[in-house]
Amino acid sequence: MRQALLISAAGMLAVCLGMAFEPPGPQQRLEAIGPTNGLSVVLRRAFTPDDSFEPVPVPGPSDWLAVHREPGQTFEQFRGSRPIRPDAHRRIIYLQPLGVFPEQQSPSLEKLREYAAAFFQTEVKALSPVSVDTGGFTSRTNSMTRRRQILTEDVLRWLKGKLPADGFCLLAITMEDLYPEPSWNFVFGQASMTERVGVYSFARYDPAFYGEARGKDYQALLLRRSGKVLTHETGHMFGLAHCVHFACVMNGSNHLQESDRRPLHLCSVCLRKLQFSVGFDVVKRYRDLASFDKEAGFTDEARWLARRLAEIQPVGQ
Repeated sequence: MRQALLISAAGMLAVCLGMAFEPPGPQQRLEAIGPTNGLSVVLRRAFTPDDSFEPVPVPGPSDWLAVHREPGQTFEQFRGSRPIRPDAHRRIIYLQPLGVFPEQQSPSLEKLREYAAAFFQTEVKALSPVSVDTGGFTSRTNSMTRRRQILTEDVLRWLKGKLPADGFCLLAITMEDLYPEPSWNFVFGQASMTERVGVYSFARYDPAFYGEARGKDYQALLLRRSGKVLTHETGHMFGLAHCVHFACVMNGSNHLQESDRRPLHLCSVCLRKLQFSVGFDVVKRYRDLASFDKEAGFTDEARWLARRLAEIQPVGQ
């Protein structure tokens, strides 16, 4: 799965032919969640979309769904795809820092580990950083930014032989800019679901990358953006496709502004998929995320989680 600033020829043709994306209606969104009878009261409440879940917005001309034709993935389609699920033998998410993470200019690796552990409700381990030179990766200088970029295919190939025996997946994270092939300008991240490896860059989440000043909330902004791409791309490891039903962290994004508009949370469709795969306690997951978000200063998400918790498990029940 890839996220990048790119309007493909196919996408432009779709726009020219009037093949505009139409957001699903209320009934289609309910059908995407699927029947919930037979589930516990808490899970039925968790998967019931109230006003907390905003429908996916109509895309702008350069947004992901304007140039990428995606049919979406219902819960039943997800379950029918027989996604890879954590088990007693393959259960740990491993993070492999690639290259240098300068202090005060990079997201905290420990905070990213904590956030991923709360989000996926599974053990997450960070490995020792590895030099970019170790893998002998193909690189180029981007003609627009004049910065070095690393070819993602080389990183994915390098990761395949390094997945630990108890690893559910192995994810390289880096402050280096990335590209997936010569015709692409850049890519935020790329993953191979079958091989259970991925690589994600946080380089373009730093305002200084664009020559802008780092504000006083810089560290919180960088952590938020980095955590968002980490959970999005790791979600693909669990078999979650891009979401086209609600505003969701699993929405595709074509550029930084679109990525910033996405929430940190999963919609009810994608939450059901992940809960099916991991089997976590939804209430505990929301509480863990709310605790992290409060400490990180993500007050909007902390309020959203508090509202959801009140809906899922009302006081006195």
